[in-house]
Amino acid sequence: MRGPSAALWVLLALRTALSGAQLRWCTTSDPEQRKCGDLSKAFGAAGIQPPVGCVQAPSADHCIRLLAAREADAITLDGGAIYEAGKEHGLKPVVGEVYDQEVGTSYYAVAVVKRSSNVTINSLEGVRSCHTGLNRTAGWNVPVGYLVESGRLSVMGCDVLKGRTLPSWGQALLSQDFALLCRDGSRADVTEWRRCHLARVPAHAVVVRADTDGGLVFRLLNEGQRLFSQEGSSFQMFSSEAYGQKNLLFKDSTSELVPIATQTYEAWLGREYLHAVKGLLCDPNRLPHYLRWCVLSTPEIQKCGDMAVAFSRQRLKPEIQCVSAESPQHCMERIQAGQIDAVTLRGEDTYLAGQKHGLVPAAGERYAPDDTSSSYFAVAVVKRNSSDAFSLDELRGRRSCHPGLGSPAGWDIPVGALLQRGFLRPRDCDVLTAVSQFFSASCVPVNNAKNYPASLCALCVGDERGRNKCVGSSQERYYGHRGAFRCLAESAGDVAFVKHTTVFDNTNGHNSEPWAAGLRSEDYELLCPNGARAEVSQFAACNLAQIPPHAVMVRPDTNVYAVYGLLDKAQDLFGDDHNKNGFRMYDSSNYHGQDLLFKDATTRMVPVREKATYREWLGPDYAAALEGMLSQQCSGAAAPRLSSPLLPLLLGLPAGLLHPAL
Repeated sequence: MRGPSAALWVLLALRTALSGAQLRWCTTSDPEQRKCGDLSKAFGAAGIQPPVGCVQAPSADHCIRLLAAREADAITLDGGAIYEAGKEHGLKPVVGEVYDQEVGTSYYAVAVVKRSSNVTINSLEGVRSCHTGLNRTAGWNVPVGYLVESGRLSVMGCDVLKGRTLPSWGQALLSQDFALLCRDGSRADVTEWRRCHLARVPAHAVVVRADTDGGLVFRLLNEGQRLFSQEGSSFQMFSSEAYGQKNLLFKDSTSELVPIATQTYEAWLGREYLHAVKGLLCDPNRLPHYLRWCVLSTPEIQKCGDMAVAFSRQRLKPEIQCVSAESPQHCMERIQAGQIDAVTLRGEDTYLAGQKHGLVPAAGERYAPDDTSSSYFAVAVVKRNSSDAFSLDELRGRRSCHPGLGSPAGWDIPVGALLQRGFLRPRDCDVLTAVSQFFSASCVPVNNAKNYPASLCALCVGDERGRNKCVGSSQERYYGHRGAFRCLAESAGDVAFVKHTTVFDNTNGHNSEPWAAGLRSEDYELLCPNGARAEVSQFAACNLAQIPPHAVMVRPDTNVYAVYGLLDKAQDLFGDDHNKNGFRMYDSSNYHGQDLLFKDATTRMVPVREKATYREWLGPDYAAALEGMLSQQCSGAAAPRLSSPLLPLLLGLPAGLLHPAL
């Protein structure tokens, strides 16, 4: 007896995979419903099983919900809908459309400009734009989504249409008169779209539920395209001309359908397109009415209250609410619990917020108008000395100068680097003693020097009368970055751990104080992690770590584009200290404090762009230095409750000793 036919096997398998005996295709219009009916008849007449049924819905979104509810089984979707179907409803793409043999199951969205212009992807603001249509993939969704996701276009309240003037994409004349804009800021010939594009746009794909066998669906459709994609066929799968519309059931430009190997929406869409789609997935109806901001002190509460009123008067959305907490750690916990939405944190707190509480950066601070990285470098500075050119690995027994205990560039990073490289091996998490035994003498100014190792104050000099030695304030002449460099310049120490700008700020006539008179930057060098030395101007290549700016941290389910859009619109009104709108975002002087809500040195809030996680925002070297601290596995259980939690918790240090502002 002959076994069952291949078509019967498909039918039997699909009976178990689908909700019924039919493969129910979801359509979104009357013409598409008519074409689906004709497809069903053609497939049935040809003996293709199982039968295809047709379920009509008002929209693709409605169809997606029908599939999830098992009231339909399949639909062909574009990239944006595939993202929504996969992310929100667990559907998967199983069959893809192919449009031509050269590109295959994708095409490229490009930005085109006249070759005679000087426009790049980084200079689009304010130029005139041409689009193929609202919500069209290559002409709107990809370019606008890319601009929002990359931070080049800020959007307040998810209202993309009221963003700044959108950029210019071009029109067709002679191809040699035009150029493509590349994501890295360069330009290319229009023929180089494979390497110079905004995103690879995935082809439309047939989407089904996760428990449906995609291979069986492909076999059904493959049998159909074998019979009904040829010219002269009684039914045309890839033509909609007979129904008075285009792209019904499948795109009319489809040349064939192919099975999808990796049946996840992420794999099908690709990284570039995923980023662009995320930039547009901002539903105003899903945004909270308020953005609850975490505040830590009475002056900060006062400034936050004024900010909320100022923003509200300008109708900025979402509105600000101020919620107090006891510490940055408490802010993180309440944000994670959904009780607060946002807080601005410095580097090491950003690390803890991401590593322990799963928070992500939504925006960052920039401290100088020409600072494109919004950060600075931690460097080890030494005097140029040909007779004693020691390296970073030869610091044991040397004399060290630090701005103060808790300084990111002057303490956290160098100590973390020494821990990570194995030069410091603290007993019982006693890092202070380990550092005091590693260097022969140091100046590490501190508040409340009780039980503080004496050698950490040995190089300090106090004020002009010798009082206030080693105190964590300007009364100690070797306090702060300038003081640590002075410690080196006056030959009290052999190495100073400071910001990369410190040498330039205090040499070549930039500091008029007597001790700095005559100092030349060329008399100093940097110690590099690879054991070499470098000129002080080579700080970008020779540093211990790049210190990240403060970041606004939120839960990962918070729309970061809406948060940045609010802050960007607000700083246009209130960011300038001389603005006439009555509130200054980056000035705390009216509240008898400093660095309230944002650092006073901030010149502008910037988007996170590709640094979308806490590790990407912090950078590999900075994160590694903090992990050097973590490697000690200090419990901190016996330590008191801390106002700046991360490093004291890791090192078992009393919180009162720290100077986190340095």
